[in-house]
Amino acid sequence: MRITRFTHACVRVEHEGGVLVVDPGTWSEPRALVGADAVMVTHEHTDHVDVLRLAGLGVPVYAPEGARLPDLAPLPVTRVSAGQSFTAAGIAVTAHGGRHAPIHEGQPDCPNLGYVIGDGVYHPGDSLHVPDAPVHTLLVPAQGSWMRLGEAIRFAAAVGADRAYPIHDAQLNERGLASVAGWFGETIPGYRHLVPGDTA
Repeated sequence: MRITRFTHACVRVEHEGGVLVVDPGTWSEPRALVGADAVMVTHEHTDHVDVLRLAGLGVPVYAPEGARLPDLAPLPVTRVSAGQSFTAAGIAVTAHGGRHAPIHEGQPDCPNLGYVIGDGVYHPGDSLHVPDAPVHTLLVPAQGSWMRLGEAIRFAAAVGADRAYPIHDAQLNERGLASVAGWFGETIPGYRHLVPGDTA
């Protein structure tokens, strides 16, 4: 399974000829979607889903039950619930979690699913939900208004993956990125810093 990281939370997964793109938001590169067979969206926020791009793409889209994606109405959107298993782009997927992490007094509160893809690649979206399934590769959030760095480190330890790569870092400047990468490198076993365009 080949993973290519794009800006912020967007990740492209390729396996046995299938191309699955997770969270192609407004900050990610349009080229992430070239040749995509299916798209999965963890939640409705625009840094994770660019509805105009997806409307023009014309491939199946998987999104959480209850997510507000009105501009995708003409597309074949499959609504997914926590605990559900399905196949996207020929790749087995299981949905986990359920809600976006709170920022302040429970806000925002919207559906958020993490996805365990194939042989154990986990994309949590905007949550730190630990799935009840084996994870070999963790896509660990590096920064968010809903998270502290120590929480991300504890999350990675709880998941216990063999490998970890960063996502959700587009709001960090170069100094912030270097600091987070340093902390992750010292505290998360199997961590490797990927910049947009890197493949693992």
